Amino acid sequence: MSKRIGIQGIKGSFHHLVAMDYYHKDVEVMEHLSFHELARKLAAKESQEAVMAIENSIAGSILPNYALIDEYNLSVIGEYYTPVNMNLMALEGQKISDIKKVFSHPMALLQCKEFFKKHTHIKLIEDVDTAEAAKRIHDEGLKKVGAVASPAAAHMYGLEILAKEIHTIKSNATRFLVLGTEQKEPNGEKLDKASIKFDLKSERGSLVSVLNILRDCYLDMTKIQSLPIIDEPWKYSFFVDVIFERPEDFERAMDVLKLMTEGLKIFGIYKNRLS
Repeated sequence: MSKRIGIQGIKGSFHHLVAMDYYHKDVEVMEHLSFHELARKLAAKESQEAVMAIENSIAGSILPNYALIDEYNLSVIGEYYTPVNMNLMALEGQKISDIKKVFSHPMALLQCKEFFKKHTHIKLIEDVDTAEAAKRIHDEGLKKVGAVASPAAAHMYGLEILAKEIHTIKSNATRFLVLGTEQKEPNGEKLDKASIKFDLKSERGSLVSVLNILRDCYLDMTKIQSLPIIDEPWKYSFFVDVIFERPEDFERAMDVLKLMTEGLKIFGIYKNRLS
């Protein structure tokens, strides 16, 4: 029986391509047009696992997704980095000068800002998904309308690529998290990266003290992101990724952080894909 994997977007989206690359086997893709729906359906176990974009090398972090992982008590069981190839596409027989409006996911449009500065006649409109915008152009026969999406989406929905690789930085890549509802068992694989979250009051030296503990326990921090706690002014949640050589170093650091922070949560321990 195929494993049910949740994605944000539809077939032809970057989430769909990542799911196919990561699992390397037959899976049943569960399409969701919002990250909130993706998280909610995974928490309800309507899908068994899911892939979720968390940061891009050009556009930065997708901050609301950290909060969704926390809100729905999801577990990080893996990560995947993929090059992102953004392309302007439309119905066949048109030129860029014909295009009046372009639809795509806001993160995709952010990654292509410099390209569209050269084409000021085009109005950019945020949409729910890259591939869904491409599919709608095909299904409704929309002329003078373009989408920013992957080459796979252009092929899948019969569109012509008017401009290739329009992302600002050609080494553009996105990091995706693989999510489940339970933490991953080692199963013979070296798990050397972790995603954690803790709360701190805005007091002098509080964050520095935490970072010193990570250093003293031989943990290397690869990511830190803060979000304000809405109903507690001047208090912040910190989402941190760390890598380590020895599991006992990580465990020692967590024992200390339990005493120094509030609401410490380990989202998951998994394999570092950049090692």
